[in-house]
Amino acid sequence: MEKHMENMAMENMEKNMPEASLEQHQAALYTLLCELDTVCRKLEIPYQLFAGSMLGAVRHQGFIPWDDDLDVILMREDYDRLLAEADAVLDHSRFFLQKEFSSHWPMFFSKLRLNGTTCLEKFHPKDTACHQGVYIDIFPCDNASDNALMRKMQFYASKFVVAKSLYRRGYETDSMKKKIFMQLCRCLPLQPFLSLTKLAGRGDTQYVHSFLGGASKMEKSVYRREWFDKQIPMTFQDGAFSVPAEYDALLTTLYGDYMELPPEEDRKCKQHAILVDLTHSFEEYEHFRDGMTFDILTRSIR
Repeated sequence: MEKHMENMAMENMEKNMPEASLEQHQAALYTLLCELDTVCRKLEIPYQLFAGSMLGAVRHQGFIPWDDDLDVILMREDYDRLLAEADAVLDHSRFFLQKEFSSHWPMFFSKLRLNGTTCLEKFHPKDTACHQGVYIDIFPCDNASDNALMRKMQFYASKFVVAKSLYRRGYETDSMKKKIFMQLCRCLPLQPFLSLTKLAGRGDTQYVHSFLGGASKMEKSVYRREWFDKQIPMTFQDGAFSVPAEYDALLTTLYGDYMELPPEEDRKCKQHAILVDLTHSFEEYEHFRDGMTFDILTRSIR
């Protein structure tokens, strides 16, 4: 009887689901960006828009029209400071800083989440206490060795970190190769691979990397350190936010001819989430994904 009532309640929720439009979702992401910017200004911590968000600022002066996420990146020292000091100035009534490798969040990067909202992604979380509100991604930028072979070892080490974290969070794939790799990684200790990936204390190298930013190709994730030395403000929606002064070199590395729009048929949202609700908290959707299977989309947002 209790299960039947639960199913009826879920059916009623689905019928009356106030799902957000892409424009409404982007407006929520912009709210999160403004709060992050406020926090970083108060703490005097530099950050930059990154990847598709940097491309959006340069090419569209805001979101790529079909984009549904927002990424920022910080040098590892600044990233660690943000995680250590942000709680003192963050508006906790509205926002939640989901820190890497923290309680209920086993991932290798961080997120700023909007309280009282829902953003259900395409996986079944193993920890239902995980905050699943609308979010922006906060990635670290780590030291990369000047030795090409060592950089390759760092890249492969990052794959172990990613796979181990995804297994703990919950990750579904039809690839037998990925399943075997994840099972192997779950048995191995995290710290040696994470240490190699970060190469802490080597701020004298010529290169940095974003391997822990979901990199699929090594050559698109290694950058000259000086590309991040200076930031400039750039219009993004109704405000101005930091991008690297060397954004042209970065965007060319990431996307090639980045000012050229993709073919119209490719201008589609990646659809990170199966549901975005800006008026109800994720706790109300605890069993929403039960029994669902997902087609994970991985194409570039360009």
